[in-house]
Amino acid sequence: MPRNSKITGEVIISPSVLTQIKKKIKNIADYKKEIENNLEKNITELLEIILGGTIKLEGSDIHLEPKEENSKIRVRVDGLLQDVLSVDTKICQSLVSRIKLISGLKLNVVDRPQDGRFSISLEESNSVADLIEIRTSTLPTEHGEAVVMRILNPKNLIDLEALGLREDLLKLFNKEIKRPNGMIIVTGPTGSGKTTTLYAFLKKIQKPETKIITIEDPIEYHLKGITQTQVSAPRGATQTESLASLIQTSRRVPMYYDFANGLRSIMRQDPDVVLVGEVRDLETASIALQASLTGHLVFSTLHTNDAAGTIARLQALGEKPVNIAPAINMAIAQRLVRKVCTKCVKMEKVSTIILQKIKKGLKNLPKDIKLQKLNKDIKIPIAVGCKDCNLTGYRGRVGIFEAILIDDELEKFILTSPSISVLREKAIKKGMVTMYQDGILKILQGVTTIEEIERITGEQ
Repeated sequence: MPRNSKITGEVIISPSVLTQIKKKIKNIADYKKEIENNLEKNITELLEIILGGTIKLEGSDIHLEPKEENSKIRVRVDGLLQDVLSVDTKICQSLVSRIKLISGLKLNVVDRPQDGRFSISLEESNSVADLIEIRTSTLPTEHGEAVVMRILNPKNLIDLEALGLREDLLKLFNKEIKRPNGMIIVTGPTGSGKTTTLYAFLKKIQKPETKIITIEDPIEYHLKGITQTQVSAPRGATQTESLASLIQTSRRVPMYYDFANGLRSIMRQDPDVVLVGEVRDLETASIALQASLTGHLVFSTLHTNDAAGTIARLQALGEKPVNIAPAINMAIAQRLVRKVCTKCVKMEKVSTIILQKIKKGLKNLPKDIKLQKLNKDIKIPIAVGCKDCNLTGYRGRVGIFEAILIDDELEKFILTSPSISVLREKAIKKGMVTMYQDGILKILQGVTTIEEIERITGEQ
């Protein structure tokens, strides 16, 4: 039996398939053609091509979606889902079964969602750093099980300098992540690059004399020299069961490692820096805030729309402003925007309407931000589209950011429980550059387009 057909939780893409993928797949059209040409092959080889092709296109996830007559294969590239092709439902079912096998999921369970993972090796190597992790999620639908495979490629672990930060923001981040204590929270929706930013922080401050421990759900990327832990629920327990209810049924505390009690255990390990994957509840928020007040530097994420929403979200969880204000050093919000394709981009003189939008958007920009003269002679990028960018006009993504630094004045202001809009206005008056403004600055630098910024942030 060939090695890659064993049920080991690892897919090893053979050198011949890798060579074929590198040679033939340059864009979505090539990808579709290659899958069509291999539909008659066995499911193991077909899955290799689907996985390898998506990695070659730098896709972030693969979707298998069963429909009434056939099934769709779609991939997300640069944040946008793109249809690849429709396949026979029987082929899709075989792919789903194979994926469930290597992901460690139960084949006979088709009426409940399941989560698993497996790894991909692109070469004969046993190094964890060389493996690409795949997170698998299944969902029962009307016409069968839908599967999403999220690709966690180690090459996405970039340095802080590669995040696309403005010079002033880079200096601020470098300063704040070196503080001995306090809490830095990164906010944004799913897929906005929060984990990438936090890992960039850890890479920057990592050194032998600093003990760093993480608690994640799940561990997305493996970092050398850092203690990483993963939350886990007790066997037979649902996510909504509380630890208290489980203790009532047993005199012994069950092996239950969630963000709250996991973070409590981490504190007994004497860490210098702690990364909490996400603050989801009051207990986790309280422990994290207390840790930041007792000599630890804490990084975490939160789901809010902007940086100002961080305080309101923590209050909504039940935390008091008197505990929030002194604990948080900085609140960051971010999004990912697509960069224009360098092979087909056109630079055109700005129109009167767009120029007015740019001037309006940058009206309250701090004076220390370097800005070119805004007149009708400036040129901005226009997305065109070519084979290299799948006819989208964009290739790759970059972050746009806003950050609120909590100084003494803002700490006192937070104690008054201000609304999100009032706190945002206060932060802007103190020099915060909004995500929209950061996006406009990237337009003027020729990085992205006004259409892309408005798609992500909304028209201002």
